Amino acid sequence: MDIVLGPLLQVILIVLDLYVWVILIGVILSWLVAFNVVNTHNRFVHTVGDVMHRLTEPLQAPIRRVLPNLGGLDLSPMVLILGVIFARGVIERLLYNLG
Repeated sequence: MDIVLGPLLQVILIVLDLYVWVILIGVILSWLVAFNVVNTHNRFVHTVGDVMHRLTEPLQAPIRRVLPNLGGLDLSPMVLILGVIFARGVIERLLYNLG
């Protein structure tokens, strides 16, 4: 069982790390769009923005519903990253206990 579980947990850790990068790229891209640095009429920018939105929105939307409305400030990416860091810690503890 440990032969399969250890590598599986390591793959999950890598996926969580990549997901943090996806969140950060989505946040930076949203800032660039908001300040008119990049044009969403560009097909590549639109595609990247759409992919980032589709990957992050299912987890950020419930967080936004719980958080208070702060006007234009969206704290859901930060809360989601903190959640990923927490999940990483739990998985790393499991790996430590396995090995």
